[in-house]
Amino acid sequence: MTGLVLVAAISFVAGMTDAVGLLLSGDFVSFMTGNTTRAALSFAEGNYGHALILYFALWVFVVGNALGILLAHTLSARRTFVVLTGVAVTIAVAALLPEKQYPRVQFYLVVLAMGMINATVEHIEGLPIGLTYITGALSRFGRGIGRWIVGDRNPTGWVIQTVPWTGMACGAVTGAFLTRWLGNDALWVVALAVVAVGFATLFLPRPLQLRFQQPIVNGNRRRH
Repeated sequence: MTGLVLVAAISFVAGMTDAVGLLLSGDFVSFMTGNTTRAALSFAEGNYGHALILYFALWVFVVGNALGILLAHTLSARRTFVVLTGVAVTIAVAALLPEKQYPRVQFYLVVLAMGMINATVEHIEGLPIGLTYITGALSRFGRGIGRWIVGDRNPTGWVIQTVPWTGMACGAVTGAFLTRWLGNDALWVVALAVVAVGFATLFLPRPLQLRFQQPIVNGNRRRH
């Protein structure tokens, strides 16, 4: 139950970040499938500059995921707190930048933060959780419904996939309103929300936090 609450909270701040980033930049900051398609369309339309911007965003997102894992497994046993701190700092730096002077730098920083946040919780009790992969969550939920119809009466694995979607959806609505009211300053609210969730994780037992990430496998040894 604690893990699901954490997933909901982190998905909420991820949804806020997603909506704020999209409204400020005009491009997706976590929906890399959408950016891939939009980049292809831009190429077809002859808008090569925008296509390259989106393709570069894909790699920034990948780097963000990798950086999140590095933070989670090298700096502290409080992995979730460390990663969320990194996310908050990255978003704060983006908020400091003048939006009109450095729009793309701000965009890439938010994309980087969205990649990093996926390293906070990778699974709950062995079940995969995608904090920003809502398409995957809905796909697993739909397949779970199909399995239930054909006789599988163990709903736990697919019902929990609604948690990240619910958190993301509620966070996105909140982020949209914040951007409408505050503009670029909405990023500061997002950064503070991430900090709040990060500090809340300090009250979680360390063994519980270690169960949220995949262990590092080195040969036949696993490092926890």
